[in-house]
Amino acid sequence: MSDGWPALEVASWTPTRDTLHMWLQILGKQRMTASPVLNHWWHSTLTVTARGLTTGPLAAGNDVVDIELDLVAHRVVIRSSTGDREDFSVIGRSVADFYARIVRAQKDFGLPGLAHPSPNEVERAIPFAEDREHNTYDPAQAHTFWRQLLIADRLLRQLRSGFRGKASPVHFFWGAMDLATTRFSGRPAPRHPGGAPNCPDRVMYEGYSEELSSAGFWPGGGQEGAFYSYAYPPPEGFASAPVPEGSFWDDGLAEFLLPWETARQSIDPDGLASEFLDATAQAAMDLAQWPDRSGVAAY
Repeated sequence: MSDGWPALEVASWTPTRDTLHMWLQILGKQRMTASPVLNHWWHSTLTVTARGLTTGPLAAGNDVVDIELDLVAHRVVIRSSTGDREDFSVIGRSVADFYARIVRAQKDFGLPGLAHPSPNEVERAIPFAEDREHNTYDPAQAHTFWRQLLIADRLLRQLRSGFRGKASPVHFFWGAMDLATTRFSGRPAPRHPGGAPNCPDRVMYEGYSEELSSAGFWPGGGQEGAFYSYAYPPPEGFASAPVPEGSFWDDGLAEFLLPWETARQSIDPDGLASEFLDATAQAAMDLAQWPDRSGVAAY
């Protein structure tokens, strides 16, 4: 058993998770409005850091600004290439309070406003400026989630390194609150049906415009979250592909799952998770007969 894999029951931190989700949507939308457009919405994602999650560099005229949600000190830190810096504590803040501080930072640092200041991919889309309902933040729970992301980020980077073709960075999608990396075959895919709550269908059309195999981690799918892996479109026989013991195909989600607690309680958590990610990605490529299924050269 590995002491490095923290336990965090999904049901235990719902209020904090929902508040954190909205804060991350605000930061993600800020990145989207201050970044050049990239295919599959890669310009809108966040990145895991040694302190939390960051927007990365944002265009502010001739200067660059970045915004980091520090899940060690539990503060938002805003830095500019001019040398200017602001930070504020997130403890005790509602989504409306958090958003108001970001709006102030937009003016102070020359950042654009959000094009659509309401959440996506949630059933109830309360405008950020009006959301005082989500106001719970437990620092220990948020910190533990970030520790999960650090482990998932490392394993997903290893997975990404094993493919020569087009592949996304390992990045955090704030809509569904998941960390993911995606491989592409280079062939077009059938139009995605869309249907995500409070999300324009065109977002899904672009995200799934090419045949892909995607894997990641999110705080769902298991008692303590789960690694997932899916293919779009799913090739024939994919759901029956052999996977490591403890992982399984979920018909409702149409993807393979490896619960976090299953890996955490195993003799070799890293090994089991890597085996799951490798096996499911390889099955997706083999069954769909991708043109190039080779790995990277040995360095």
